[in-house]
Amino acid sequence: MTTTTAPRALRVRAPGASTRGLRPWLYLLPAAAVLVPLLGYPIYMLGLLSVFDYRQAQVSGGQPTRFIGLENYARLVSDGRFWQVLGQTVLFAAALVVATLAVGAALAVVLARAGRVPRLLLSLAAMAAWAAPAVTGSTVWMFLFDADLGLVNQVLGIEGYNWFYDKWMAFGIVGATVVWHSFPFVMVTLYAGIQAIPGSVLEAAALDGAGAWQTFWKVMVPILRPLITIVVIQSVIWDFKIFTQIYVMTSGGGIAGQNTVLNVYAYQTAFGSSEYGLGSAIGVVMTLILLVVTLFYIRALYRSGEKL
Repeated sequence: MTTTTAPRALRVRAPGASTRGLRPWLYLLPAAAVLVPLLGYPIYMLGLLSVFDYRQAQVSGGQPTRFIGLENYARLVSDGRFWQVLGQTVLFAAALVVATLAVGAALAVVLARAGRVPRLLLSLAAMAAWAAPAVTGSTVWMFLFDADLGLVNQVLGIEGYNWFYDKWMAFGIVGATVVWHSFPFVMVTLYAGIQAIPGSVLEAAALDGAGAWQTFWKVMVPILRPLITIVVIQSVIWDFKIFTQIYVMTSGGGIAGQNTVLNVYAYQTAFGSSEYGLGSAIGVVMTLILLVVTLFYIRALYRSGEKL
């Protein structure tokens, strides 16, 4: 007695199916070949120095480098000054993000409603602010608020008033400089999103009796929410690691360090006090915080790509 078995179904693979999953990774190889050595090695050295007692004596070769594990991080946790600067940095960055978003969104609406010539002039002015180097822009703003020759004092009729003497006034001027540098990104991004909104949607809102503010808040904002999420997270990354404007305009953190932010604090600890290991630990903490924010940024990009 013989038995027969049914032939197994043949699996037919589409041409190139085996390499289809690898194709996106192959496209990323050129960028990875540049970014991994360029960014990976400094991050590795930053983490390595943070677990060593590495000061000027070790740099000059007078004493051997000593492994201390997480001792630098323990010093940070127990350092009240570190927590003060961290809280000050978070509050300052949050204020900058809100101000940048408000200015950028308002000018994006103006840009969408303006005529051709005003739109061109506003775009050129915004791009000039965007293209200006941070050091150059900071120097110009410092000159505007100079105690003796500043235009602001001359216009207000004030003689010899130092705007950077007060902590919050100094933060306000530095914040205005940062917003001046940052708002063009928000403005252009949201303007592109506004231009992509169908005209029929805006016409329907007008027929329903919605005013300009209601149209923006109840129609535009929900449609632009993915873009708003992206620019907010991007602004958080930029503003949290601010260094140049604070360091230049307040001469390294202001009077008695009253305007110090985390990036300036890390620089002062590493190069001012020659505690390179402790300064590296501060850098690692900043990197981890920004890494978490970056993950939210990537997630927002992915979600916005799904909705578009």
